[in-house]
Amino acid sequence: MSDEIGIIATPRRAISRHSYNKDAAAIADMVETENAARVVVGLPLGLSGEATEQTRRVERFAAMLASRLTVPVDLWDERLTTAMARQVDPGSTRAEVRKTGRADALAAGFILQNYLDHQRRP
Repeated sequence: MSDEIGIIATPRRAISRHSYNKDAAAIADMVETENAARVVVGLPLGLSGEATEQTRRVERFAAMLASRLTVPVDLWDERLTTAMARQVDPGSTRAEVRKTGRADALAAGFILQNYLDHQRRP
């Protein structure tokens, strides 16, 4: 989530992955609860910037999500954000990261911060 004027991103809880429908419902609930103006979805491009099969899956999910929400859905490059999150929280093991979602929440915060910073550029 960001502050009201769109300057600072703050990680919130991670939403555990279940199915497109359940995930979309959880995001819709968060949009409503937080009165969000838009949703930014991390786009997993390959390190070269090329689309991968995972990129295409996320694009399909984002399109479905956009059809169910009343706010815009934007895709934003998420390359290296998980690595950045693990640097911020280096003590966590892979199992802990998966269980707690802590790295996912931090990575989402980095994605949103990058998006916000880009939006403010002239």
